[in-house]
Amino acid sequence: MEENIREKGKEREEVRDEELLQLVLFRLGDEEFGVNILQAREIEKLDQGLTRVPKAPPFVEGVINLRGEIIPIVDLRKRFGLTLPPLGYDSRVIIVEVRGAPVGMLVDAVVEVIRIPVSAVEPPPPITKGVDAQYLAGVAKVGDRLIVLLNLDKALSPEESQELAEAELGDA
Repeated sequence: MEENIREKGKEREEVRDEELLQLVLFRLGDEEFGVNILQAREIEKLDQGLTRVPKAPPFVEGVINLRGEIIPIVDLRKRFGLTLPPLGYDSRVIIVEVRGAPVGMLVDAVVEVIRIPVSAVEPPPPITKGVDAQYLAGVAKVGDRLIVLLNLDKALSPEESQELAEAELGDA
């Protein structure tokens, strides 16, 4: 019995010592997605109107002025080619850093912030629920849940980022 207690204590210690990943979880339709909290700056309700940007990619809804900073807003549902009902009361904008620049991700709802062991993350399958694998950093198993982890650096390709920057400059 004493050995069982020591083994359980050792297992708990190993879990504490294991590297943890902290994620912001959000929903697009019925699916849960996550991004590393280190890339998330803040979460905002889309209270203000968007300013449309001429010649922007179709998934860019426009830009907002957030405390003097112009931030492009990307509708992840359009970006991933998901057909979903209109945004609702719980919709939010998660402001993240993508290649050093702020980008707002429009999502259906922010679910929670969680910590998971890095070992719970597996490489993404080639196609995951209609989301191209290039946008994925992995899939995390958390209890009964599967959480798709996004690779934000791939969510906007360098060419699309350049198009967006040129459209913003052309609009100024």
